[in-house]
Amino acid sequence: MRVKYENFEENNTEAFPFIQPYINKAKREKNYDKLVQGYKDGVFYASSNEKKLIYADSTIWAAKLSGDRDLISTAYLEKGVVYYYHYKRFQAALNEYLKAYEYSKNTKNDFLKYQNLYHIGVVKSYLGYYEEASKLFEQCIDYYNPKSKSGLHPNEVYNNKKGYLNSLHQLIICYRNLKKPDQATLAIETGLEEAGSDSDYEQEKGYFLLSKGILEYDDSEYLAATEYLKESIPPIKKSGDFARLSVDYFYVGKSYAGLKNNAESISYFKKVDSIFQKHQFILPELRENYEILIKHYKKEGDQGQQLYFTSQLLKADSIISRDFIYLSNKIHKEFDTKTLLEEKSKLEKANSWGRSIIVGLILLAVLLAILLIIRYRREKDVQRKYIILEEKFSLQQNLIFEKSLVPIETEEKKTGLDENKVEELLRKLKIFEDKKEYTQKGLTINKLAGQMGTNSNYLSQVINDCKGMNFNKYLSELRINYITRQLFENKEYLKYRIETLAKECGIASRQNFSDLFYEINGIRPTDFIRKRRQELDNKNNFSAFNPI
Repeated sequence: MRVKYENFEENNTEAFPFIQPYINKAKREKNYDKLVQGYKDGVFYASSNEKKLIYADSTIWAAKLSGDRDLISTAYLEKGVVYYYHYKRFQAALNEYLKAYEYSKNTKNDFLKYQNLYHIGVVKSYLGYYEEASKLFEQCIDYYNPKSKSGLHPNEVYNNKKGYLNSLHQLIICYRNLKKPDQATLAIETGLEEAGSDSDYEQEKGYFLLSKGILEYDDSEYLAATEYLKESIPPIKKSGDFARLSVDYFYVGKSYAGLKNNAESISYFKKVDSIFQKHQFILPELRENYEILIKHYKKEGDQGQQLYFTSQLLKADSIISRDFIYLSNKIHKEFDTKTLLEEKSKLEKANSWGRSIIVGLILLAVLLAILLIIRYRREKDVQRKYIILEEKFSLQQNLIFEKSLVPIETEEKKTGLDENKVEELLRKLKIFEDKKEYTQKGLTINKLAGQMGTNSNYLSQVINDCKGMNFNKYLSELRINYITRQLFENKEYLKYRIETLAKECGIASRQNFSDLFYEINGIRPTDFIRKRRQELDNKNNFSAFNPI
């Protein structure tokens, strides 16, 4: 059945009328190898990042049912790729890669082992651990290179050559940051020769041309640099790799600056800003882009543009600190935060902003050092709790689906009461849950017992013994889990006030709702809504990379 769609391009949703029957058949037959493959296909052909992550979670679920460590490793690797290439959540990606690596430690599947090493190396490189990353890429090259020239099946040769070329490109990045230009030059020449004019490796060739252009710039060969860099732009743009495209534009801009072509230089630096505006993502090495633009417009006397790019640099610093925690403290900053705020204050004064705003900015500058630390620690904690809740929700969805594949079993009864009456009450509680009758305002155990035709003591004992909690805890969890699901699944709920959300699930008090939400989910509803909105915004803004 896969032959009907396996040659479709990535993100082509026309594959799904074939994928779903493939998945359904694998479920019926309990063929977990094929079920994992079906969900992996779902990741590959899904057009939205959100659906890719859902299918990645399902891949892990199916792999764990198989008990096959290689399949489980592959599944965690798949989820890590989604986090890294589609969400730019580096820490989350690394966590998944490390789980995959643990499962693949004793694997006999060498291709899987080196896939894991490659992806861990990529994240380490982005986080600034270039020495460690370079050793991983060297191992990958030693494995992939011979395989790419062997007598294996053409598909295997292709996959190994992609692995080899991508590892070589990542090693060049490490060499450049470790100030090893000779090794980088040799690797670039090798890469260009290996990629050749084969359209299958057009993207990789673009990466090598980009690296060649950067080295030419470093040698002050600005004309040659612009030629190599411009030649690399089309394949990199076609691949959707906006991060590398912004690096390309940045070095074209710097090369034109070296050629004293100021107009062309500034136009390319602005292209970098356009990518940053669209994707809200920037590599640390591109911070200088804004320093150059600020200096340029300061020299031109254009205070409006100077103010704009100062604000953009502050925003870039915030993102770099968030996404590159391990790198941000190592980056040389020509403009530290205090200087930027003082400059911004001067510009706003020159543009006749009100005195109250100026005073506020001065106070902000004084308090920033303390507030920044507090905010960073709190935000990190909120992000950690949000991810935990997100994973809990995803797990609940998988468990619900898993339970749908097997007969429903009645909860273990320890009441000592009449078994038939207990089962009748449990059935009524199931209907009560399915119809979401727990959202009734002012619901008490006496009221519910009356609705179910029993007494409160009997109902209380059944809930305690069969649900493992008292009535108030049971009701609270139903209500909070319900509203949490709505916030995850329905964007409209993210617009509601806290009071409205409380009423929606049957809780009368805003404070009581907030306290229960925190007690059950480990995060305040206001923080959860903010993080959920940020995540949805990122999903809408971020384009996909092409992993090997």
